[in-house]
Amino acid sequence: MAFLRNLLGAKKILGAATSKRATLAAPKGFIAVYVGESQKKRYIVPISYLSQPSFQALLSKSEEEFGFDHPMGRLTIPCPEDIFINVTSRLQ
Repeated sequence: MAFLRNLLGAKKILGAATSKRATLAAPKGFIAVYVGESQKKRYIVPISYLSQPSFQALLSKSEEEFGFDHPMGRLTIPCPEDIFINVTSRLQ
């Protein structure tokens, strides 16, 4: 049940992030995320990551900080880049 709730939350975050047109579109099957605490860096990740529990934990952190309506209209994960890279490298 928690998995489903997290997945629905991720879809809400993504809906808000993708509803505003990004200047650089991610390729089909991928999504752009912005990572960092003060400076944000853009990463392109496979959509399949959204179903992974470790990536969902990062999305939950984003939800806690920004809710479902980020002021910049993009999916931002507020964590250090090295943590993000560590998590996503284990998913590949």
